[in-house]
Amino acid sequence: MKLLIIEDSPRLSKTLETGFTSLGFVVDCAQNGKDGLAYALTESYAAIILDLMLPDIDGLTILREIRKKSIFCNILILSAKDNIDDRVDGLNAGADDYLCKPFSFKELHARINTLIRRKSNVKSDTIYLLDGRVVLNLALKSLKVDDIDIKLTKNEFSIIEMLSLNQGRTITYDQIEQQTHDSATSISRNSIEVHVSALRKKLKAQNVIDLVKTQRSFGYYIE
Repeated sequence: MKLLIIEDSPRLSKTLETGFTSLGFVVDCAQNGKDGLAYALTESYAAIILDLMLPDIDGLTILREIRKKSIFCNILILSAKDNIDDRVDGLNAGADDYLCKPFSFKELHARINTLIRRKSNVKSDTIYLLDGRVVLNLALKSLKVDDIDIKLTKNEFSIIEMLSLNQGRTITYDQIEQQTHDSATSISRNSIEVHVSALRKKLKAQNVIDLVKTQRSFGYYIE
């Protein structure tokens, strides 16, 4: 299994690399935020250990960028920032776990193993949009903006789910119709426009503007 360690302390980074390598992990290390983010966005990891106080890009920004790209790797924050608000901020930004320094390597290893077991061979059911402000839970069929639940109809959720799963690609009216064709509430092109309008109004009420974009006479997309 492959592990990424983003930690600016050379001594601690080396200690973690040595420890996890001895346990059979393949380890990449980055001692600044820029390199760490580049690794996270281009490589595939079973887990990432992320420090918050980095010399260039702070850990929370890295975390949000990773989730913005809908990368669902396990992320554990390892930080000297032990205030409860710091921990809550980290978890709300998309971290799977938070461990404060000083720490026991034995506990860190156990936590990493637990995270990997939880997500082993399981596709994540959470999609993060707009730097983590918008969170779509596919299992619960729920949408949150800034941790506020947004009530959607079945068809509104189906539309944003389809667009979110295909970020950067336009989904046509026909594709949306086909997606709901077998359901009891299949929707026509005219009703799609009504549902998208209602969805946009609900998002706009939470200051989310222009998330769902229109490609005129063709369909919709989310960047």
